[in-house]
Amino acid sequence: MTAGVIETERLSLHELSADVAEDAPFIYRLLNGPDFLKNIGDRGVHSLEEASAYLRKGPMASYLVNGFGLYRVQVKSSGDTVGLCGLVRRITLPDPDLGYALLPGFYGRGYATEAASAVMADARARLRIGCILAITGPRNVASIRALEKVGFHYRNSVRLTPEAEELKLFASTAEG
Repeated sequence: MTAGVIETERLSLHELSADVAEDAPFIYRLLNGPDFLKNIGDRGVHSLEEASAYLRKGPMASYLVNGFGLYRVQVKSSGDTVGLCGLVRRITLPDPDLGYALLPGFYGRGYATEAASAVMADARARLRIGCILAITGPRNVASIRALEKVGFHYRNSVRLTPEAEELKLFASTAEG
């Protein structure tokens, strides 16, 4: 297994590829899972080709433009891909925001908080990002707990677009 962009004791985070044989099946499965659809929303990825396009237009474009993006999270000991974690640059938010999602079989093992902590440390050290935001639905208690565990504090409610549902906005600054 190749070294990731970011490494932790248990996890390796890697840039995603639009290769239909590599990351597209994982993205298709993750983005169409019931928890993803409920908590994050339908991203319109309903085929492997659409998954590949999502990867090219989203994470891969972000690596080039921003120097960061969402990364594939793998368990070092098994090589299992367990989810995504990274930073997203949204035009509707003033600072990058942390995003993560796990495949259902990997909940409750601390992978989300471990990956999120590593992404935040990388953002501060390598990218020199002072403020990192995070958004979540108001009823997503597990996500709220994970954000608080890695140092985020509730700031206020926001809507990413006027017609979108109201979300909780969290922030983490280098100063604490």
